[in-house]
Amino acid sequence: MSSALSKKIGWIGAGRMGSALIRRMLDAGCDVTVYNRTKAKAEALIEFGAKVVDSPIELSDRDIVFTTVAGPKDVIEVTLGEEGVLSDPAVCPKILIDSTTINFVASEQLREGAAQRGTAVLAAPVSGNAKVVKSGKLTSVVSGPRDAYDEVLPLLEIYGSKVTYVGPKDEARLAKICHNLLLGVVTQTLAETLVLAEAGGISRATYLEFLNDSVMGSVFSRYKSPALANLEWSTTFTWHLLRKDFELGLELSRDLNVPLPASAAVHQLVMAGIGRGWGDEDFAAMLETAAQDAGRTLVSENSDIDDGLFD
Repeated sequence: MSSALSKKIGWIGAGRMGSALIRRMLDAGCDVTVYNRTKAKAEALIEFGAKVVDSPIELSDRDIVFTTVAGPKDVIEVTLGEEGVLSDPAVCPKILIDSTTINFVASEQLREGAAQRGTAVLAAPVSGNAKVVKSGKLTSVVSGPRDAYDEVLPLLEIYGSKVTYVGPKDEARLAKICHNLLLGVVTQTLAETLVLAEAGGISRATYLEFLNDSVMGSVFSRYKSPALANLEWSTTFTWHLLRKDFELGLELSRDLNVPLPASAAVHQLVMAGIGRGWGDEDFAAMLETAAQDAGRTLVSENSDIDDGLFD
C-alpha cells in the first residue's frame, strides 16, 4: 500500500460530492474521519467504515484533511475559524486539500493561515457529480506545493480517471472557474438547441443520440442526456452555485481585462431562472426556462437513453 493510502485522513463536508468521494476513499481501504455540519449526513457513512466527529478541530491530528464545502465563508470557518481544523497551532494536519470553488481572496487567506501553522494547502477542484464519482470517471485539477501534490497523488487518483497538476499556487481555482463558466454556457446552448430541434419535430432523445456520437458530443452531454430527455431534475449542482461561480468568473474577467460576453449573457439568464424559483434545482433545468422563453411546454419523453457512465 502507498504511504499516502496509510495516512489518517480527515474529511470536512459530507454533502452529495463529499459523501461520494469519501465512499471511494473508504472502499480503497483508507482510514477516514468525517465532520459535517449536519451530523446525520456524516453518520450515514459509518456503515461503510467512516468515523465521525462533532467539530472540525477534532480532525486536527489527522495527517491529511480534505474540505468539500459550499463556498468561501464555509472554507474559512471550518479551517481558520474558532473551532476550525487549523485553529490549534500546536496540532495541525500536514496537508489540507480543498475542493471548494472559492475566490482568490479567501484562497490566499487560507494559504497564509495554514502556512503559519506549517500546513501545506492544495487546491483540488473536481469536474463531475456524485454519479460521475461512482462511475470512476471524475477528473480533478490541482495546484499548490509540488512536493505536497506528489505525496497525496495516490489519494487523488482514487477520485476517478484523471488528475492534472497546473501550478504551485491558485491555478487550479482559476481552471475550475473557467470550467464552470463553460459548463453554464454549454448547458444554455444545449438547452436552446434542444428546444429548437423539438420545435421542428425532432425528439430530444433523438437529437441527443445524434449529438453524443458526433464531434460535438462529450462525457457531459451524454451523462446529462437522461435528465434532458426525461426532465429528471434530481439536484447535482444548483442554479445558486452556478451563479456564484459565474460571478467569480466575471470578477476575474474585470481584474484581468478579459471580456466574457457569452458568459455575461448566461449569467443574466441564470439570475432570471433563480427569480423564477429554480435556484435550488439542478442547473440542467435551464432547459425548462429555454422552453418557457419559446412559449413551449415540455413533457418527459420516458426515454431509456444511455448516460454513458457505466459502459
